[in-house]
Amino acid sequence: MMGYHEYKRCIDACLQCAAVCNHCASSCLQEADVQMMTRCIQLDMECAALCYTAAQLMSLGSSSAKEICSLCAKVCNDCADECEKHEHEHCKECADACRYCAMLCNNM
Repeated sequence: MMGYHEYKRCIDACLQCAAVCNHCASSCLQEADVQMMTRCIQLDMECAALCYTAAQLMSLGSSSAKEICSLCAKVCNDCADECEKHEHEHCKECADACRYCAMLCNNM
């Protein structure tokens, strides 16, 4: 059974990505034109939720870990695509974390 030790790099990337996505969503709410940031905020929150779920299932050695990681990679890439449309530093940081997480999740 695969578990925490086998998935550690991916678990760490998912947890890091979730934290950065939460930071990005919070920072987007402080921007002057919040309405322009709504799609970014929504994807940040979805990505964070899925990254936390993926990390938890991997640490449990779930038989669904690979499937959830595949979905996680898709949502991470969607989030990165949106963040890359914005010039804010928090969006750039988020896009980088999402791309890295997606890469590791796709390699599962």
